[in-house]
Amino acid sequence: MSRQMVRPGGRSARVQASVHAAVRELVAENGRETLTVPQVAQRAGVTPSTIYRRWGDLQELLSDVAVERLRPDTAPGDHGSLLSDLTSWAEQFLDEMSSPTGRAYIRDALLGDPDGGNAGQCSAYAAEQIDAVLARAAGRGEPTPGTEAVIDHVVAPLMYRILFRPDGLDSAYARRLVTAVLDPADR
Repeated sequence: MSRQMVRPGGRSARVQASVHAAVRELVAENGRETLTVPQVAQRAGVTPSTIYRRWGDLQELLSDVAVERLRPDTAPGDHGSLLSDLTSWAEQFLDEMSSPTGRAYIRDALLGDPDGGNAGQCSAYAAEQIDAVLARAAGRGEPTPGTEAVIDHVVAPLMYRILFRPDGLDSAYARRLVTAVLDPADR
């Protein structure tokens, strides 16, 4: 399909924006269970064939919308130290992803993703945020783990627990993961 990793320009960008907005509005109004491509097309002011040509089917469209909604809209906060910055980021990540809306977006992002591109994009969002936290800490002269270590020891366990073992998942768990990855004995 023609899903793109970068935002398209011109008419393509307008179509994407109007279709994404239509999906969000219709889901908010009626829920996703009754959503159809013709409804989205009518609301967006495009033909159903435009949607089928660009996204393939409703699930791929929902996946594309979910990936866009999972894109962080702000840079990670600066709290003065790597421990504080990474803990704050991990707690916010956990809150957003474990919410009912976050879980729905994760599910949609993965269900309409036969080639793994959307999962890769979501992972890239997290890596970009972690890179920013680590670069800021390095700029302060703090020793830092690598981005992949944070993904392996913080993001991966959080996502596993969010998806498969959500009971008892709380910010204390996120803090323990961050503390463990920052402990030099564990690196």
